[in-house]
Amino acid sequence: MQKLLIDGKNILSGRISISGSKNATLPILAATILNNKTIITNIPLVNDIFTMLDLLKFIGLEYKLSKKKNSVEVFNSDKNINILAPYKLVKTMRAGILVLGPLLAKYKKAKISLPGGCAIGSRPVDLHLFALKKLGAKIKIKNGYIFATASSGLKGSKIRFPRISVGATENTILAAVQAKGKTILDNCAIEPEIHDLVKFLKKLGAKIKIKKRKITIEGPIVQKKISHKVICDRIELGTYLIGGALAAKKLNLTNIESNLIKKEISILKKMGVQMKISKKNIKVFKSKKIRKINIKTEPYPGFPTDLQAQIMILMTQAKGISKIKENIFENRFMHVPELRRMGAKIEVKNNTAYITGPSLLTGAEVMATDLRASVSLVLAALIAEKRTSINRIYHLDRGYQNLEKKLINCEARIKRV
Repeated sequence: MQKLLIDGKNILSGRISISGSKNATLPILAATILNNKTIITNIPLVNDIFTMLDLLKFIGLEYKLSKKKNSVEVFNSDKNINILAPYKLVKTMRAGILVLGPLLAKYKKAKISLPGGCAIGSRPVDLHLFALKKLGAKIKIKNGYIFATASSGLKGSKIRFPRISVGATENTILAAVQAKGKTILDNCAIEPEIHDLVKFLKKLGAKIKIKKRKITIEGPIVQKKISHKVICDRIELGTYLIGGALAAKKLNLTNIESNLIKKEISILKKMGVQMKISKKNIKVFKSKKIRKINIKTEPYPGFPTDLQAQIMILMTQAKGISKIKENIFENRFMHVPELRRMGAKIEVKNNTAYITGPSLLTGAEVMATDLRASVSLVLAALIAEKRTSINRIYHLDRGYQNLEKKLINCEARIKRV
């Protein structure tokens, strides 16, 4: 199994081009089931994307991937369609559940394995199934699979989600664009990735309006050749911003949309991070006086749970006690024991982490437990004394394109073995 060896006390300098958003590309790839010919550009070349493409191929679609251009062309001829998403392709990637909505909408039935992904706590699919039932689907779960049918087609409905869910919002939109009549969704997730999916579906003729947490959807869509450029990955951007604040003489982050991370920028400014911000790039500098802060993770536009582990590393360098309250997942502090091995002073009580700093971090052998925990260990290793060995880095490859190459180009000392 591969691992990363990182020599500490790095001083980063250079430019990093931020990849396209993994979390925007995945639902858009699922949406290609609804169309006959689609070109998607600015996609990230990460394992979750390759898994989704394998899933589309299993279903019966064809694709041409250009790694050189970071683009993919997807074709659906509606021939030999398999309405199955098997366990072997869904077990490592939660986003596999997103083919449920479009398969059900277009082919009136689907058999989808219950999904896997990161071990960060319970992420049930109950809200996905709740909304699809409201659209007229009949659903049962048997032997680890979701069996869904809509023999007369889906029908528009008014649906209020009991709680906010990104995946359930996306899946319901993907189904509702082919339902008869109007669908009104309330208490929706409104992440930038959902706005990007809506922008894509509008190119196919869907009438979709987003107002606060209410989304109105009218179909049907029209099959035609379209192209779409995916938004930048705001989590990757936030990760390297924090990395720059920790260890950079100057780090220039390009190919970005800074308006996607307003909340993150405001929090980093409060912590004393030095940045020069424009619409398409951000320059970040090592910040010598990091200030403590209390934050909580929330649905967008709040602070994202996907940056919680990374900002915790910055808090280890702040003077005093910082707090993070984790409101999204109940098991997302699995990186804390590994950070303690490196000398971090962190206590967890219920769903709140208390981080005392500044701490002198030292290299150690550590283990990645999920995607974002993995990259938090990389950030810690960059500023630690001596060498850190990070095991189980396959999590990193699910969501960060060329991570070590990007950091090595900015003078980091990293080796994969």
